Amino acid sequence: MKKTNLLLSTAVTSLIALGATGVTTTAVQAQDMEKCYGVAKAGGNDCQTSNSSCAGTSTEDGQKDAWVFVPKGTCDKLVGGTLEAS
Repeated sequence: MKKTNLLLSTAVTSLIALGATGVTTTAVQAQDMEKCYGVAKAGGNDCQTSNSSCAGTSTEDGQKDAWVFVPKGTCDKLVGGTLEAS
């Protein structure tokens, strides 16, 4: 195997390994989070709502169907926070 091919092969393998690590880390972090409705600031929601098409498009503070990810157990402690959309 030529030296260039070996270097290229090693680089690609390393990138694949790093990508897999990132996916695993993200999945673990997502398990420790929960959706909290009613606490997002206008434009600070994490995903679409019934009135907006994507993240960052909520139109008012505390919009009942807009949510953000928070660490598990936190939502119940936030004023106006609920685990279900209203």
